[in-house]
Amino acid sequence: MSKYWSGAFLFSSLRGIYSFPKTLSGVHGSLRFLPTDHCGVGASPAWYSARRVGRFANMSSGGSSSGRATVEFRISESSVLKIQKGDITLWSVDGRSDAIVNPANERMLGGGGADGAIHDAAGSELKAACYQVPEVRPGVRCPTGEARITPGFRLPASHVIHTVGPIYGVDRNPRVSLSNAYRNSLLIAKNNDIRYIAFTAISCGVFRYPYEEAATVAISTAIEFGRDFPEVHFVLFSDEVYDVWVRTANELLKK
Repeated sequence: MSKYWSGAFLFSSLRGIYSFPKTLSGVHGSLRFLPTDHCGVGASPAWYSARRVGRFANMSSGGSSSGRATVEFRISESSVLKIQKGDITLWSVDGRSDAIVNPANERMLGGGGADGAIHDAAGSELKAACYQVPEVRPGVRCPTGEARITPGFRLPASHVIHTVGPIYGVDRNPRVSLSNAYRNSLLIAKNNDIRYIAFTAISCGVFRYPYEEAATVAISTAIEFGRDFPEVHFVLFSDEVYDVWVRTANELLKK
């Protein structure tokens, strides 16, 4: 992507420095939840909110907060793929060069599942920043397969990358669209000096993408960028999705 928006400012170069208007930090308001969850695999924003207290309060790159082991796979001499079960809104590595990927809808104004939970955890500043992203057509700020980046605001991670996955059975070429969603997220991360990135299982909720194929696309695309990030994470909600991701990584990486 030669041009992309980061909050309220357009960047045409590969790198940029955020300079948000002070008014963003003072914006208040409630989030609007839309029935567009495509990654939460049944998770609601309330589930994520509940997990931000108690034993899920200190999730980081070091391990899973869910009782499931974090499984590591080396994808290059300098890069590790990590798969864990947990709440992506709690994930971070250093709080400076890390980003979580939000499975957004094309409006970018919040939705259900992980999308709604990320907006909730980041605070109203995130919605205000997303609102500043220009529409490429009425009601669409981020078309399917593309990505946009904003600060993380109140999240532990420093940035949020917003991408839109395909609706399986509606998109004419869902595999290409899903691959583009992962690839463009990784590209925009690389171009903004992000070193650590965490994904959910994009399109695997109400967007009905089959887990096995989705895992193959996700992990294969991550492998392509093996020299660009020290760590690529998948933070997954359900046991079933976690198991599919681990099995697929074993097959692709021959652990």
